[in-house]
Amino acid sequence: MYKRILLTGANGFLGHHLAARLLKCGYVLIATGRGPCRLPFSGSPGFIYEEMDFTDPQQVQEVFTRQSPGYIIHAGAMTSPDACEQQREKAWQVNWEGTCNLLQAAERTGVPFCFLSTDFVFSGTTGMYREDEATAPVNYYGYTKAEAEKKVQAANLPWSIVRTVLVYGAPLQGRGNLLSLVKNKLEKGESLRVVDDQFRTPTFIGDLVNGICLLLEKKQTGIWHFSGEEMMTPYEMSVRTASYLGLTSGLLERVTAAEFPEPAKRPVRTGLSVEKAKKELGYSATGFSEGLRLTFGNGAGPSA
Repeated sequence: MYKRILLTGANGFLGHHLAARLLKCGYVLIATGRGPCRLPFSGSPGFIYEEMDFTDPQQVQEVFTRQSPGYIIHAGAMTSPDACEQQREKAWQVNWEGTCNLLQAAERTGVPFCFLSTDFVFSGTTGMYREDEATAPVNYYGYTKAEAEKKVQAANLPWSIVRTVLVYGAPLQGRGNLLSLVKNKLEKGESLRVVDDQFRTPTFIGDLVNGICLLLEKKQTGIWHFSGEEMMTPYEMSVRTASYLGLTSGLLERVTAAEFPEPAKRPVRTGLSVEKAKKELGYSATGFSEGLRLTFGNGAGPSA
């Protein structure tokens, strides 16, 4: 078992959930992020926090020298497609150059490197993509991640790439997602416009964490897809969320992508096939109904 794990993006949504699981499993966690620690694990056995801007190669090397990690999970990224489209230089610096900096430091000792990627590396023309299918991103966010994937695959170390889709789950430390946005808006009696002509396989956060931990435990490399298996639109997700919470779905306005212009084009139909992960890792995907229960508790009324 790899003992000392360095995690980037630890203050984010995935980072928080993943940090909790890794600590529970007995790993020494070197959590990193820009700025102070926002995780509630200070003082916990095995928890170390380092402020680290991974776009600064000197900072990266100093942390690697100080902490000697035995495994890298690179979950930090600029993930807003619209922000990436509007701030291309920054997006490239964070998503590509930052990955290069981490790979360079990791290559010095040959430690395994796990890179978190996205369904947005695909064109969105077919959906239910397998790991071995060609990437063809339609926006700049997807482009930066696809190019970073190439750098990972060319690195002189054991590597893995984890792609996922539209992750949801219990919000932590104020980091929300589509489901929590629907809940907050409808509880305030506010309307929400939601796209109904883009198709995804939404991923429960616990499944993504489980998948990453399976890679760790089984010391697996290569490209892996961890997502849900139900193809849904964001509007369908929102309606089911409202119904589960006993809130009116009448405030949800169904729109098309053409009616809801955004700076970054979105792929129409992504979704990831998880057959490889199910067969080779024992991965299983949580159904959306169960995911709602795990996210909010036991249904209508105030959430748990």
